[in-house]
Amino acid sequence: MNTISLKMPDPLAAELAEMAQRRGVSKSALIREALEAYLQTDGAEPAGSALSQVGDLRGILSGPEDLSANKDYLRKFGR
Repeated sequence: MNTISLKMPDPLAAELAEMAQRRGVSKSALIREALEAYLQTDGAEPAGSALSQVGDLRGILSGPEDLSANKDYLRKFGR
């Protein structure tokens, strides 16, 4: 196994140490796990929720904003 050293900001190092302790693994094991997960996705950002995918479309349509919660709009729905 190769050895690599790296520098990281103190707050990040503290978070790393805390999570490693909480999970009962070494900091090296945690870094390896995170790096493997990152490399499996080719560095692409995770897909996220449907809302996050269409967030830029918010506000382009006009009309009532509360269709799903306002009973006045649903009164004759399905009849």
